[in-house]
Amino acid sequence: MKRFNYVGLLFLLLFVGCKSTKERVKVKDDGKLTFKFIQLNDVYEIAPLSGGKYGGMARVAHVADSIRKIEPNTYMFMAGDFLNPSLIGTMKVDGERIRGKQMIEVMNAMNFELVTFGNHEFDIGEADLQKRMDESNFYWTSANVFQNNDDGPRSFFFRRNNDTIYVPETYTISMMDTDSTKIDVGLFSVTLDSNPREFVHYADVFLEASSAYSMLQSQQTDVIIGLTHLKLSEDIELANRFPEIALIMGGHEHNNMLVPTDNGIVAKADANAKSIYIHTITHNTKDGSTSIDSHLMPIDQGTSSSLKVQAIVDKWNTVLDEKMKEIVDNPNEIIYTAAVPIDGTDSANRGVQTNLGDLITQAMFQSFDTPVDGALVNGGSFRLDDMLAGEITSLDIVRVLPFGGNVLKVDMKGDLLKEVLDYGQSQQGTGAYLQRHNFSRDQQGAWKLNEVSISDDKVYSIAVSDFLMKGYDIPFLKPDHPGVKKVYSPKKSEAASDIRKAVILFLKEISKN
Repeated sequence: MKRFNYVGLLFLLLFVGCKSTKERVKVKDDGKLTFKFIQLNDVYEIAPLSGGKYGGMARVAHVADSIRKIEPNTYMFMAGDFLNPSLIGTMKVDGERIRGKQMIEVMNAMNFELVTFGNHEFDIGEADLQKRMDESNFYWTSANVFQNNDDGPRSFFFRRNNDTIYVPETYTISMMDTDSTKIDVGLFSVTLDSNPREFVHYADVFLEASSAYSMLQSQQTDVIIGLTHLKLSEDIELANRFPEIALIMGGHEHNNMLVPTDNGIVAKADANAKSIYIHTITHNTKDGSTSIDSHLMPIDQGTSSSLKVQAIVDKWNTVLDEKMKEIVDNPNEIIYTAAVPIDGTDSANRGVQTNLGDLITQAMFQSFDTPVDGALVNGGSFRLDDMLAGEITSLDIVRVLPFGGNVLKVDMKGDLLKEVLDYGQSQQGTGAYLQRHNFSRDQQGAWKLNEVSISDDKVYSIAVSDFLMKGYDIPFLKPDHPGVKKVYSPKKSEAASDIRKAVILFLKEISKN
């Protein structure tokens, strides 16, 4: 027994001595610091898609938590478009539209570091945007988006702990690793001006980016990174103009890409968290060099979920299930069986005529009590970004078209109609690309309607989504255009009163045959 005590005492002294020696040895600063940036963009749904196959914010949360355990200098970012559109966001709770509240709650639980505005953040209106910003625990940044006020544009702001915090042009993260290497990483953000709203002022993207870039340079920031919501061509130009931008984490396009430029790289992940980018960045303070390893990680049914975040997702899904019954009597009713998968992906519907576009425009074509000549809808109206296969329910259609809205019957002259069709074709790859019914082109590229050439002076009756007549995607297509002779709004009894209703009824009808 005594021998055991002596041995134990000796072991204790050795342990303490070793520990004391280790505490006295200072790890030498190697001048290198490695950190990880997790990038998401264009996320509209908090739950997985395709029956659970892809996406899901609870899965992303698990991945982020796992990385943070290994690398404490890990930060998560959203490159715009997350408050709208979503099916849940259109629902009402306690008399108020949800409008992104579900996403803020989920992102707070996931510990996002920083976000920027996408064009769809402004869809929900000034009052609701302010509520969502006030509810957020993360930070916002923008160099070119401002709030219009009576005395002119000023920065948007959010309230936190009774403080008013104005959205800054730049955002800096100070980091230190275990050997005491310290660096400052500066971020700036700009957003494209594709969503005009009275309360939003868009300053010039490149002018404001230049100002923010210069500010970060003057602060002697070690690494400069962009967090943007721009078209790819604008991101590339931004990277080429400013050589010290190491990386642009971008949004707006919905398919993943990693594009090299003359200087840094532009990265965009798949929409709806089908994938995320994990950027491993190492900066050397001794020579000023920065290396980036960007890994695209799929988020699918093989990815585990964070229980904490999954509980929040489940709560909102319960709300969705209850509220869906207010739109359709039986949201889970099987209305159609697709022998061939229906292509609801963004990349297809914004670039080519798809079978989903065929079905929706045919439904629009047949949605009035009196006939029309053709039908047009912008591909950007379809928000599923997924394939529909096998049994299709009413809920699936509402997910495809969360905006809803009327189908309008527009009488327009042939020269305007051709101009509209040409413009839609020129916008291939964007949300302004037009899905069509009853239209075709001859070998010379001239437009035909019902296989007959379109006459400039003839007036045609076209079923058009109400969004298209607001001049957002096609700037000149508005009710006051001289070529528009009449705009007919549907009666409540007509299927055209809700494009979702029109599609559901159409699919039910063709399923009978």
